[in-house]
Amino acid sequence: MAYLVEIKPSARKRNGDVGRAVNREGSTRRFESRERAEAWADELTGGGRDHVWIKAAHPQDQSSVDGYLVSRNARGKLEAAYDKRRRRLRGGDHSQQQGLDDGNASLDV
Repeated sequence: MAYLVEIKPSARKRNGDVGRAVNREGSTRRFESRERAEAWADELTGGGRDHVWIKAAHPQDQSSVDGYLVSRNARGKLEAAYDKRRRRLRGGDHSQQQGLDDGNASLDV
């Protein structure tokens, strides 16, 4: 019995090896079992690369796949904090809300 895995965009974006594999061979893979699929995901994650894993398809999922190769699409909190600090040091952090100068300001339509 084969175990069919679809590679989700989150895994491609976070892990360069996954993206290259999709470019070479497409976005689905067929394995002998879920265990073989998970071993493949572990190989892709080794060496400090971004973590990817196999997530089983929901029982009500209407697609033909058995599972998905996924990753967290968003950067971690520490990475985001570093980027915010770097922008601030460069003088480009304008992320704080600015109040109106006076309470009577209105929008011209």
